Amino acid sequence: MLALQGGFDPHLRALDRLGVPSCKVLYVQDLEGIDGLILPGGESTTIGKMLARFGFLEVIPQAVSRGLALFGTCAGMILLARQIRHYDQVHLGLLDIEVERNAYGPQVESFESSVRWRDGRTTPAVFIRAPIIRRLGPQVEVLAEQEGLPVLVRQDRILAASFHPELTSDLSVHRYFLELCGADSQETRRDSSSLQP
Repeated sequence: MLALQGGFDPHLRALDRLGVPSCKVLYVQDLEGIDGLILPGGESTTIGKMLARFGFLEVIPQAVSRGLALFGTCAGMILLARQIRHYDQVHLGLLDIEVERNAYGPQVESFESSVRWRDGRTTPAVFIRAPIIRRLGPQVEVLAEQEGLPVLVRQDRILAASFHPELTSDLSVHRYFLELCGADSQETRRDSSSLQP
């Protein structure tokens, strides 16, 4: 769990509910021996600057090339995106999408809704100053939509959500990420079918 800034504690609680061991990543050496890394919501500009300051901009892509899975929510999605529309900031650029920051409106316009997986299931979601995906690369798969817009996407072992699944009681998105990590837990063993979108 990248814990430089932002809302990482709810993600840690979600992983704990799934029975998955987790740790806070504060330094590049903390990436050793982990299967997946979550980039939480928060201030993407601040997190980007800290990624650069602590050497993560070089190390995370190297770890991804060795099989590390990534999951970015809200600001985390922005940091993973290849392009950020109308805004210049430090980011990783590992996911072939273009995003527009805060496109759902300011924080006072935050809302709760549901997103629809491609198989018709729905998952509750919280949108807070959420980015909108404006372009999808050919290798990017849309896993879920909200009112016709892609809000959960995947490219290889990189997963990104416009919303905050960690702020609801639903664990389906985190379960899906665990599958990308090759991880397992007591709960996913009981309900492995829920890992498939």
